[in-house]
Amino acid sequence: MVCGRSQKTARTEVLAVAVPAAVMSAVGLWGLDRGGIWRDEAVTFQVARRTVPQIWRLLHGVDAVHGLYYLFMHVVLAVHPGEVVLRLPSVCGAAATAALVAALGARLARPRVGLWAGLLYAVTPLAGHYAQEGRSYALVAAGAAGATLLLARALDEGLRGPSGRTWWAYGGVVAVTCVLHELAVFVLCAHALTLALLRAPRQVWGSWVRAAGVAVVVLLPLVLVSRGQSRQVEWLPVPDWESAERLLRSFAAGPRGAVFWGCLALMAVGLSVGRVAAFAAPLMIVPPVFLMLLSQVKPLYHDRYVLYALAGAPLLIAAGADRLAGPAGRRSRSWAVTAAGVSAVALVFLHLLPLHREYRTLAHRPDDLAAVSALATREVRPGDPVLFLPSLGRRTALAYPKGFRGVRDLALKAPGPESGTLYGREVGPRELRRRLASVNRLWVFAEPYALRSRWFPGEPTERLKLVEVEERFVPRWEGERDGVTLRLYVRRPATASLAPPAPSPRPAPR
Repeated sequence: MVCGRSQKTARTEVLAVAVPAAVMSAVGLWGLDRGGIWRDEAVTFQVARRTVPQIWRLLHGVDAVHGLYYLFMHVVLAVHPGEVVLRLPSVCGAAATAALVAALGARLARPRVGLWAGLLYAVTPLAGHYAQEGRSYALVAAGAAGATLLLARALDEGLRGPSGRTWWAYGGVVAVTCVLHELAVFVLCAHALTLALLRAPRQVWGSWVRAAGVAVVVLLPLVLVSRGQSRQVEWLPVPDWESAERLLRSFAAGPRGAVFWGCLALMAVGLSVGRVAAFAAPLMIVPPVFLMLLSQVKPLYHDRYVLYALAGAPLLIAAGADRLAGPAGRRSRSWAVTAAGVSAVALVFLHLLPLHREYRTLAHRPDDLAAVSALATREVRPGDPVLFLPSLGRRTALAYPKGFRGVRDLALKAPGPESGTLYGREVGPRELRRRLASVNRLWVFAEPYALRSRWFPGEPTERLKLVEVEERFVPRWEGERDGVTLRLYVRRPATASLAPPAPSPRPAPR
C-alpha cells in the first residue's frame, strides 16, 4: 500500500514537471521563424560561425562575458547556420527552466504548486520573449533555477546526513551559469539569504561557502577581463523607480489590469508560505535589487541580465494560490482544485495572447536586419562603393551578406574574424580620404542617429566620414528600412574626381 502510494506520488510529480516543460516548448516554438534577426542576435550569429581561435582572439578585446555562449553556439550552428537553429537553445533553456521551477515547487510544497508555478512561468510573456532570442539569457535562467533546486535538495539531504555530491553539483552548476553571464553571480546572494531565513546549521553554511567559493574562483578571471571591456555597456542608463516597476510588471504573469493585481496579491500571500517564500522571495528580489544598487554607481542594469530572477515570481504566486485553496485542497477531491488552478493559468494565457503575438513580430525588436539587407539587394550593385556610418552598421552585411556581395567597403581595413573585432578594423582618416577621392558616387548606410547634427563621433575615421560626405558629396536618393537610412551621394561638381563615372543609379522605388 505504501509502495503504491509512493509510485502514485512519483507519477504525479513527473507529470507536474513534464506538463510545464511541454507548454513552454510549445510557446517557445510558436513563431520562432520571424524572418529576420536583430542586432544582438546578429552578433551571436556572426561570431559563433568563426573558428575557435578567431572567437578566442575576439574575447580578449570584446564580449568576454559571452565567451562560453559563443563557443557553445559555434557547435550548435555547425549543424545548420540558420535563424531557427540560432534560437533553439534558448527554447530548450526556457523549457528546462519551466520544468525546474515546477520541480522546485513540488519539492518545497506539493506537486500542484509545482505544476501551477511551472505553467505560470511558461505563459509569462517575459519568459516567452527570451525563449525566442539567440542570446544566453534563457540558458542562464535554467542554470540559476537548477542551482536553486540543487540547494533545496542539498538542504533536505543535509538533514539526513552528508550530501557532498549534491554540494559539488551545486557549485559546478553555479560556476557554469556565472561563466555564461557573470551577473548571474547575484544568485549566490539570494541563496545566502535563503540559508539565513531557514536558519541553516553551521555545517550547511560551511558546505555552501565551499561550493560558492569554487564558483567565484572560476568566475574571477572572466571578471578581470570583462572589467577592461566595460565600454560596451556605457549606453545603459541608471535604473530608477520606473525601472523597478517595469520589472515587477514583467515578473507578474500579466503586466497590467486585473491579472497583474491578482498576481501581486497572490505573491503577498505566498510570502507567508515559509519554505517556498524562503527560496522564491530572495531569488526574485535580491539579484535585481543588488544590480540596481550597483548600477547607481556604475550602470550595469538591464532586465535581461536578471531574467533568472523571474523563477521566484511564479513560485510565490502558486504558493499563495495554494494557501488560499485552504481546506478544499486537502480534501479527497483535491484534483478539482488542481484542475481549477490549471484552468486559471489557461485563462491568463488567453488574456495575454495579444501580448504574446506582439512579442513575435519583427517590429517588437529594435531593428530588422533582413529588411535592411533586402533594401541593399534592390538598390546596391556589385562594385558600388559603400560606407557604414558608424562602423557597427556593418552588422547587417555580416548577418545577411547577400545584399552586399561584391560591394566596395571603402573604410574596411581587415574583416572582423581576421582583426579580432566584431565589425572589422577600419583604415585611418588619411587612407579613407584617399579612397574617397577616387569615387564620384557613394552609398551610405547610416544608423538613425548618425545623420543628426548633434552626433559627434569620437573616432577620427568616423568623424572624417561625416565631414567628407557633407562637404564633398550631395544626396541624390534616400531609402529607409527599420530605422537604417540608405542614402546615395554623388560628388559635388566643384570637387568632381577625374575617375571615370560610375554606372547610373537604379530608378528610385515608387
